[in-house]
Amino acid sequence: MTTTDTGSSADTAVGVGAVHCLLPDELTPVEKLDEIAGLPREEAGFARDCGIRTVGRFADEATAAGLAAQAVRALRAKDPAAPEPDVLVVVGARAPEVLLGSGSGQVASEAGLTSAFSFVLDGLGCTGSSSAWGLARDLLVADPARRSVMIAHASRPVALDRVRHPVTVVGDGAFAMTLVRGGRPVLRAHRQHTDGRFHDLLQVDYRNAPWYEWREEVSSADRYRFELALHSQQHLKRLVAEVLADAGVERRQVGAVLMQNVTASAFQFYETLLGLPVHPVCTENLQAYGHTGAMDVVLNLDRLLARGELAPGDHVLVLNNSPVAAWAATLWEV
Repeated sequence: MTTTDTGSSADTAVGVGAVHCLLPDELTPVEKLDEIAGLPREEAGFARDCGIRTVGRFADEATAAGLAAQAVRALRAKDPAAPEPDVLVVVGARAPEVLLGSGSGQVASEAGLTSAFSFVLDGLGCTGSSSAWGLARDLLVADPARRSVMIAHASRPVALDRVRHPVTVVGDGAFAMTLVRGGRPVLRAHRQHTDGRFHDLLQVDYRNAPWYEWREEVSSADRYRFELALHSQQHLKRLVAEVLADAGVERRQVGAVLMQNVTASAFQFYETLLGLPVHPVCTENLQAYGHTGAMDVVLNLDRLLARGELAPGDHVLVLNNSPVAAWAATLWEV
């Protein structure tokens, strides 16, 4: 399934209103993570060599919903006079706090939102943040009465282990951001794609063990490394070409390329594939914070914009993909 969001006329131009990224003060070296000593040699070696030096850790009692709500409160505190968002999109956490409850309702309640319509966007892994901002733009364009859509997410490990072999090492973090008419950067074009054949590539058998014994299982490491990688090559290359064509932008006009922070080798892989360098801010955040799930691309975009390297009118290409076989490419105009 592929969707397209294009158009930047005065009545449909939608961009970023504000962003708040919540990160831990405590950064733990990967080699000092509790599980490292008990891992098989190959898995421990992967964790040490994947390009992640430290990961951020919040207090053990912090929940994903609580952290997402904290990010929402902090964002709203930047402009106390601003009205509530019309919609709150919570990008699904790795594991829900409760079954049969409402994770989005919990975030809204703990954040003090009383009128926003809230729901969870799930099943897309780290690509959920990119899909959320594409959906947010659609919601604003579809109904002129809507003023803003807020997106929130928090990254926490599923259980005790942070090493996800052969994928990455998980760090904690949370973000909240709004999309509004007239915001900057402007979302110029967005494309996304999913492939349901990989739905069970990674999973956790949570029914037959207590949460502290949960462990992510990879049905086939080779399928992840080779077959999924091949599909990622094909789809991201196509999606990039499509968003550039949608926006009427040439490759040489792209000022920066960002993607999710999984491993250092992933950056090299996609640089070679696309012929476009991944901005160093991605490597910096990968080294310091590890993989923060759907927060990665938001953190990278926020940190890039804060550097002041880009001028108005410059373009930023954001790539995102996940092991559940979801891919997205978004073009922003500063």
